[in-house]
Amino acid sequence: MPDADAVAAAVARNTRRLRQERGWTLEVLAGRAGLSKGMLVQVEQARTNPSLQTLCRLAEAIGVTLARLVELDEAPAVRVVSADQAAVLWRQGESRATLLVGSDRREHVELWEWVLAPGQVHESEEHAPGTQELLHVLEGALLLEVDGTTHRVGTGGAAVFQADRGHAYRSAGETALRFTMTVVQPESDLDPAVFRSAAPDAQS
Repeated sequence: MPDADAVAAAVARNTRRLRQERGWTLEVLAGRAGLSKGMLVQVEQARTNPSLQTLCRLAEAIGVTLARLVELDEAPAVRVVSADQAAVLWRQGESRATLLVGSDRREHVELWEWVLAPGQVHESEEHAPGTQELLHVLEGALLLEVDGTTHRVGTGGAAVFQADRGHAYRSAGETALRFTMTVVQPESDLDPAVFRSAAPDAQS
């Protein structure tokens, strides 16, 4: 996986390019994203490792997915992301969320890998209307709570649910939980802040 400096450099390059393609000044993008101009300057100069919340705000303001914002290279017709290129965008102790790949077509799609330590819980806010998540448990056991109802998904199991309501993931076994998550969000309701509820200080 790329280190934090490589991710920061990619975010800097992509943010600057996408802003310039839209003809926006630093002040315009900062205003749209709810950030200070000083913070945006630091991001575009790769002088900071932006938090997940900051990345979400930038992606939402620009109108792209998180995957596009942290992309290490220009996207070719076929894009293969090796394990050492996937960006870790949320980390807490031994737990982490890794954005594997994303798409910017009519429906925005992102593929993530999550690892939660035994007993770890991650609560998520409601996403935009129509958003769905598809989960596949690779190791461990997942307790998925949606609208107050808990569902157990064991190793090898899968689940799909409407993510436009409150939900949470809990690692239920004695070993770490590892699962993939595919987020599908309608273009008309695009909100790249898929994990806005993650700790604001979590660093990429």
